[in-house]
Amino acid sequence: MIDQQTIGKILDTADIVDVVSDYVTLKKRGVNYIGSCPFHNEKTPSFTVSPSKGICKCFGCGAGGNAVNFIMELENMSYPEALKQLARKYNIPIEEKELSDEEKKEKSKLESLRIITDFAGKYFNNALLNSEEGIAIGLSYFKEREVYRTTIDKFQLGYCSNKGAEFTENAKKNGYKEELLTELGLTKKGQYSSFDFFKGRVIFPIHNLSGHVIAFGGRTLKKTKEIAKYFNSPESPLYHKSDVLYGIYQAKRSITSTDKCYLVEGYTDVTSLHQAGVENVVASSGTALTKGQIRLIKRFTQNITILYDGDAAGIKAALKGIDLVLEQGMNVKVVLLPEGEDPDSFSKSQSHTELLAYINDQEKDFIHFKSELLLKDAKQDPVKRAEATRSIIDSISKVSDTFLRTEYVRTTSIIMKIKEDILNNEVRKRIHKIIEKENKQQFNLPSTESNRQFSPSQSEVKDYNEFGKEYFNTIEVALLKYLIKYGNNNLEIENDIHEIEIKTVAQYIFDELMIDEINFTNEIYADIFLRAFEYHRVEGKISQDFFIKHTDPYISKVSSDIIVSKYELSQLYEKQDIVIEKEERKLSELIPNNIIIYKSRSLNKLSKEIERKIKLISNTKPLDIEKENELLIQQQKIKNAIQKMSGLINRVIP
Repeated sequence: MIDQQTIGKILDTADIVDVVSDYVTLKKRGVNYIGSCPFHNEKTPSFTVSPSKGICKCFGCGAGGNAVNFIMELENMSYPEALKQLARKYNIPIEEKELSDEEKKEKSKLESLRIITDFAGKYFNNALLNSEEGIAIGLSYFKEREVYRTTIDKFQLGYCSNKGAEFTENAKKNGYKEELLTELGLTKKGQYSSFDFFKGRVIFPIHNLSGHVIAFGGRTLKKTKEIAKYFNSPESPLYHKSDVLYGIYQAKRSITSTDKCYLVEGYTDVTSLHQAGVENVVASSGTALTKGQIRLIKRFTQNITILYDGDAAGIKAALKGIDLVLEQGMNVKVVLLPEGEDPDSFSKSQSHTELLAYINDQEKDFIHFKSELLLKDAKQDPVKRAEATRSIIDSISKVSDTFLRTEYVRTTSIIMKIKEDILNNEVRKRIHKIIEKENKQQFNLPSTESNRQFSPSQSEVKDYNEFGKEYFNTIEVALLKYLIKYGNNNLEIENDIHEIEIKTVAQYIFDELMIDEINFTNEIYADIFLRAFEYHRVEGKISQDFFIKHTDPYISKVSSDIIVSKYELSQLYEKQDIVIEKEERKLSELIPNNIIIYKSRSLNKLSKEIERKIKLISNTKPLDIEKENELLIQQQKIKNAIQKMSGLINRVIP
C-alpha cells in the first residue's frame, strides 16, 4: 500500500496540463486550456483544463477530475495503478507502508488467484497451439469455424486436455495450491480424485478492464444433449459475473472512439464480429443482462445497440434488455438478424461493408422495434393492441430525460394512432407509481392492501417532486460549491436583532445546518460535507486542494465536478466597462437564500411524512389518539416554521 506521504507528493507534483498534454493537444484560452475530449468524439472542443484548480472537465460527456482521475478514466486503471504511473512520470520513488497481517493475508490470496488465472490462460493457449491434442482437436475446431490466428492471439483462446486432470497436475507441480484451483473453478473434486473442470473444451478467457484474465468460459466439442454446451467459471474474489462483460478489454477503445457499443450474447459472436472489423462489441457471456454490466458500458458510451438473434429467444432477450438499459439512463437501439442467423454466422457471410450497412439499415430505436414487433402479433385485435401500447408506455416511463420522453410519446402517438394527451397521462400515472414506491421506501410505509387507499394523490406527488431527491441534490451541490470554492470568504449577515455580523462562508453554512441537525440526502455529498466540517474544525479554514487532491478518487472527482465552471468571464467585458455582477459578489444574498430554501424543503418533506403517518393511524383500530395528537402538534409547529421561512426567501436561486 502506498503511504500517505508519497501519495501527497505525487498529487502535489503532478501538473494537470502536463499530464493531459500527453494525450490531448491543448490550446491556451484565457487562464485555462482547451482541447478535444479523449473520452468521446466531438467536433467542437469542450475539454477544459484549469491549471489553477488542478482539474480537467469535459462539458460534453462529463469526464474529468484531477490528474489521477484523468489517468484512471483514460487508461482504465485502479487508483493505485494511476498513482504509480504518475510516480514513474515524475520519478517519484514509491514507498509502500507495511500492511497488517490480515491485509497481507488478503492481498496475498488475491495475488495468488491472479497469478493462477494468468498461468491458466497461458497454459490453455499454449495447449491449443503447441500440444498434439490441442492442435488436432481444439485448433481444428477453430479453423473449421474460420477463426483466424490473429483472433486466437487477440482473445488468448485456448484448449483444455481431455485427459482428466492434466492441467491440475501441471498447476500443482508449478506450486499452485489445489484449494485455490478449486475456488477458481479450474479444478473439481470427484468421488475418488480431482479433475479438470474444463477438460475436453476450447477455452475463452474472460478479461477485466486492465486485461488480466479473471475467469474462463469453456465450450464442449461433443455433439450430445446430455453435456452442457458451455461451462463458465463460478463466482470468485476475482470474478463477479453480473459486473463483467466478455470482450470489454478488447473493445473499450473502439467503444470510446465510435461512441457506441454493440451488445451480443455469446463468446463467438464477439470474436467473429471483431474478426469482421466491428470491434466495439461485448457479450453478456450467456448470463441474463444485468444493471452492473450496463453501468460498465456506460463508462465508455451512452449508446447501446442490442444485436441479437431473430428467433423467439433472441427477441425475448432484446425486449428485456431494452428496459434495463433505459433504467440506466442510456440510449438503446435494436438490430434483429435474419431468422436462422446469429452474429457469429452472419458476420462470416458478409463483407465488412455489407455487415455495417445491414446494421445501420436495420437499427431501430426501441419505440419502432417494440411497436412493430407487438403490433405484428396483435394485428387488429383491440385487446392485444392495448396491451402493446401499455408495454411501450411502461418502457417510456423508465426514461429519465424529460425531452427524450416527450419525443418517444410523440413517436408512439403517430405509430399507435393514439392522442399524445392520452399517452402522456398514462406515462404520468406510471411515473407516479414509481414515486409512490419511492415514498413508501423513503417513509417506511407498509406496502399492504389496507394502505393502498392512502397512496399519494396527484397533488401530493407534485409536492414530493418539488422537494424530492433531484431537488435536494441540486441545492446540495450549490451549497457544497459555496463551501469548497468560497469557504474562506467573509459574509455580511443580518442577525435576528438586525445587526450585521461578519462570518466566513464555511462557518455560516456549518452554523445554519448543524444547529438544526439537517443532513444532506445524497450519500457522497453528505460525506464531503462532513469531511469539510472536520477539516474546518481542525484547521480553522477550508482548502480546495484538500478536496481536489483527496486520496479517495471518488471524492476528488465529485468535488472537481462541483466547483468547476463551464463559462469563464471574458476579460473583454472588463475592458469594455460592461458591468457583470460575479457570483462571488452576491454570496451574502445567494447563500442565505439557498439555506432557507433547503430548510423549507426539508420541513416540507418532514411534514409530508407526518401527514402520511397521521392517515395511517386514523385507519388503524384501535385508534391511538395520544399518538395522533402528538403528530398533529408536530405538524402544526412545522407548518408555522415553513410559513415563517417563506417570508424570508428572496426568490434568488443560483
